[in-house]
Amino acid sequence: MTWFSHEAKPIDRPTIEKLVEQTLTEAKERLDITAYTRVLLLPPDITRAHAGLGWITEHFFHLLEEMGADVHLIPTLGQHVPHTPEDNRWMFGTIPEEKIHVHDWKSGVTNVGTVPAEFLREQTGGAVDWEMPIDLNTMTVTQDWDLIINIGHVVPHEVLGFANHNKNYFIGLGGKRLLGSSHMASAVYGIENNLGNLITPVRHCFNYAEEHFLGHLKDVYFQVVMDYDDNSQLVHTGVYVGDDLETYLDAARASKAQNITAFDEPVDKIVAVMQADEFRATWVANKAVYRTRMAIADGGELLVIAPGVERFGEQPEVDELIRKYGYLSQSEVLELYRTEADMQDIPHGTAHLVHGSSEGRFTITYAPGALTREDIESVGYQYMSLEDALERYNPDVMQDGWNEMPDGERVFYISTPSAGLWATKEKLGDR
Repeated sequence: MTWFSHEAKPIDRPTIEKLVEQTLTEAKERLDITAYTRVLLLPPDITRAHAGLGWITEHFFHLLEEMGADVHLIPTLGQHVPHTPEDNRWMFGTIPEEKIHVHDWKSGVTNVGTVPAEFLREQTGGAVDWEMPIDLNTMTVTQDWDLIINIGHVVPHEVLGFANHNKNYFIGLGGKRLLGSSHMASAVYGIENNLGNLITPVRHCFNYAEEHFLGHLKDVYFQVVMDYDDNSQLVHTGVYVGDDLETYLDAARASKAQNITAFDEPVDKIVAVMQADEFRATWVANKAVYRTRMAIADGGELLVIAPGVERFGEQPEVDELIRKYGYLSQSEVLELYRTEADMQDIPHGTAHLVHGSSEGRFTITYAPGALTREDIESVGYQYMSLEDALERYNPDVMQDGWNEMPDGERVFYISTPSAGLWATKEKLGDR
C-alpha cells in the first residue's frame, strides 16, 4: 500500500518539504533502518526539471547530510546526454558536483537477471518474442545503501503508459541491451496502445523484474503529479510516497484524471513549445509528437517550436541513425530492422524512428534553434524558421488551449507537451 499521499491544488513548496521529511521518518520505521549512513538519490534528468524535482532532491540531500549520511545522487538519464556541471547546478542547486554521478549505459552496468521471452510474448499478445536482459547501473545494484530514494514526476508516457516509479531503474539506469529490448518492444506493440494506459506490456516486464531481481533493495518512491492552475501555470497537485506498485497506481490514476485532454473531434493544427533549457535534441523534443499524435486530424499539422534543439539523437550513433533513415512508419522500420545491422545494434534508436513518425497521417513541422532546413527536411519533417514561428505564435502571447490568429487560423496551443497527453475520446477508448 501507499505509505501516505497528499492532494491539493496547489501544493506549495513548504508542504512538499515537510512531506520529504515525513518520507525519511517513515522509511526508517517501515524499512527497519537503524541509521542513515549511506543513501542514494535517483532523480530524473534535466528533461523533467520543470516538475521541481531538482529542489526536491536538494532538500532530501541536505536533510540526510544533517543526519550524518553520506549521500550520493545519480540522475536517471538512461542514454540521454550526461549533465554538465552547469546543468547540475541549475537543477540541483547546492549539491556538490562530486556527489553527482553519471550513469554509463554502455559499460557501467551489471546484469541482475532476465525477463524471459515467453513473458514478453504473453504480455504483448505474441507481438514480441525476445527476452529482456536486466542490466542496471553497477553503483546502484552492487554497493550497499541504507536507502534508495526514487524521485519523479508521474505523467503520461509513450512506453510505460505513465512515467516514473520503477522506470527510474529500468530506463533511467538501464544498460544498452535493456534499453534496446524495452523500447523496441514498445514500438512493435504500438505507441498509441501504450499512451495513457496504467499498465503496458513493458511496465508489466519492469514490475516482473522489480519483484524478481530487486526485492532485496530498501527503497522508496517519492512521486509528484502536476496540473495547470487557473493562470495556466503548472503546479503540484499530488505527492505519493511508498515502496510498492500501489504507490505508482495511485499517482498514475491521479495523472490520468488530470493530465489527459480529451477532444470530441480531431484537431487540425497543434502548436507545441519545447523549452530550450530542457530539450536539445529531437530525441526528447519529440515528446511533442508522442503526446499529441492521438489528437491530430488526418491531414492535420503539428508545429514544434524548439529553440534549444541542435541535433537529432542524444548520442552520435543515434544521431547518425536518424539522419540516415529519417522518421519512418512502423511497418517500414520493422522491415528494415530485419536486415540492417546498424538498426539491430541500437534498437532503442530504431524504436525512436517509429515513435517520432506520424505514420503518414499528419505533417510534423519543426522550428528548431540550430538545425537547418536541409537537416529537418532530410528526416521527413517540414521546416519553419524559429524566427517566423516565434513571431506568428509568440509564447508570451499565446494561451494554452484554443487560439484564433489575426488571419482567422485556429490552433490549439500547448506550452508544456511533456506534462500531459492530448487525444480524441475515440482514440483513448477505455483506458
